[in-house]
Amino acid sequence: MVIEYIRYDIPAEQAQAFVSAYRDAAAELRGSEHCLDHEISRCLEEPTSFVVRICWGSMHGHLEGFRKAAGFPSFFAKVKPFYERIQEMRHYAVIDAKGTTGR
Repeated sequence: MVIEYIRYDIPAEQAQAFVSAYRDAAAELRGSEHCLDHEISRCLEEPTSFVVRICWGSMHGHLEGFRKAAGFPSFFAKVKPFYERIQEMRHYAVIDAKGTTGR
């Protein structure tokens, strides 16, 4: 399993549109065999800071599977208005975890 973390800085006036865009784009994530899980989180101390966490079966499945699948253009069109607000977008390997998604 590989986790993609995408950190955003979203102005307050765009926050609802951002959350709505990712909620809509979740349809493509749920429809992908490569996506295991996803979530959107908003920072309590700094409400303009959001993190999108997407669990992929593998980095290859994300980059070569999901991104080349028929549903990707629709997914990207929904979240593209916020692309310039990305502060970090990287893949991480889980080292240690406890919980339902920890392996």
